[in-house]
Amino acid sequence: MTDQQTEPELDVRPLRKPDKHPTIFAAYDSLPTGSSFVLVNDHDPRHLRDEFEADHAGSYGWEYLSREPRDYRIRIRKLSATPLPRVLVDTRSIVDGDGRDPEEAGALWKLDVRERDLDSNVVAVPPGGAIDAHAGPDLDVLVHVLDGSGTVTTELGTTVELEPGVLLWLPKRSRRAFRAGDDGLRYLTVHRRRQALVLDPTARPDARAGG
Repeated sequence: MTDQQTEPELDVRPLRKPDKHPTIFAAYDSLPTGSSFVLVNDHDPRHLRDEFEADHAGSYGWEYLSREPRDYRIRIRKLSATPLPRVLVDTRSIVDGDGRDPEEAGALWKLDVRERDLDSNVVAVPPGGAIDAHAGPDLDVLVHVLDGSGTVTTELGTTVELEPGVLLWLPKRSRRAFRAGDDGLRYLTVHRRRQALVLDPTARPDARAGG
């Protein structure tokens, strides 16, 4: 156990709000495994705790030492050298359920971890909806179809049928267009992390601009 007399303190009260969380995580990342520091803050940092849960669930310690006005003190301990493997989501809860809306569109889930090499999303296209033809980014993308049906049209005009269980490879910069079937389409994407590319999966064939 860390000797409390020599345990370092990190007082973030004088810092600007945008600088607080990056400073705290930098201090945590630099800790040896098994070590800790005492965070001093002017309020209960519940949003910070949420971020620790997202990034380090099960691998950190969080102990309140003081909850006085403008003097919250929390011992944060690093329990393992790296974040632990863990379940992020049960995709069955996304595609199943009596209450799900078949007209939902866009990203239903995304990988939301601060330090990561990958991006991942669960995307919904409503029945009859489409993502117009576009050139993909400069990276490869894996698409795993979870629910519904549809097609992908390639640069040559050929089509690839999509149904649950299909694992689709989208090579970097390849041109493609998605169209959902009568039951809509839901799929999981996995690719190297990049700046977000915004697509509009809500357009229907009779509502899109021609071309």
